[in-house]
Amino acid sequence: MSAFPEVHPAGTATAERPVVLLHGGDVANWMWMPQLPAFGDRTVLTPDLPGFGERVREDWPGLDAVADDVVARVTRHGVDGPFDLVGLSLGALTALRVLARHPDRVSSAFLTSAPLTRAGAGMRLYCRVQSAFSRTRWFWRAQAAVFGLPGDARARYVEHGLSVRRETASAMAAEVCAGGVPQEVRRYPGPLLAVAGEKDSAAVRRSLPEIARAVPQARSRLVPGMHHIWNVEDAELFNRVLRAWLDGTVDPFLVNAPPVPR
Repeated sequence: MSAFPEVHPAGTATAERPVVLLHGGDVANWMWMPQLPAFGDRTVLTPDLPGFGERVREDWPGLDAVADDVVARVTRHGVDGPFDLVGLSLGALTALRVLARHPDRVSSAFLTSAPLTRAGAGMRLYCRVQSAFSRTRWFWRAQAAVFGLPGDARARYVEHGLSVRRETASAMAAEVCAGGVPQEVRRYPGPLLAVAGEKDSAAVRRSLPEIARAVPQARSRLVPGMHHIWNVEDAELFNRVLRAWLDGTVDPFLVNAPPVPR
């Protein structure tokens, strides 16, 4: 699999803040390929997280260390001021740790498909199945179908799933299954939009109130008809929603998520 660059400079001189996109688990920074043409007016950074993509041989160091790694890599790429932060799935969990540990570096946060509730029996069973069959193509092909990925994205998804070391997947899954929102995320004062696909798992949809409880200024929305990796499933829709958010509004296409239980 060919390397996908981490830095994508703006096509013209711009005063807009850089955008940092954090990928999900079992994929790498190439998952953001459908977004680049739509955001050519921004400098976009798509770092690989430890254990994935070009860093597949690295150990998973834990979410706090991964968050620090993201900020360090972004800074090394010449961005030493605030940036807009986008995270999907594992990337959303990492983004929450960035907000908690480096709140001054983030101007706005767009988090989608974040699994924050403690894993139940179904999720624990899924993790065991993934561990048992992670070296088989049929497992990753089935996953791609469940996520609604289009045909041109499935081959890359399968190849990358096969490349992730079992130790990495196991360590990452243990942290994800533990659930929870870092308490220090309350230190983040900026705008935050938490989103989940209407057809994503119940665990992900139930996570929206968890974010709203932890970050009082957060807004929560559902995306009608979408699954987990909806930036690939419907790139045009994702790009429109993200563009609206970066421009300072919430796309009216989104549906208000259920209110936070009191």
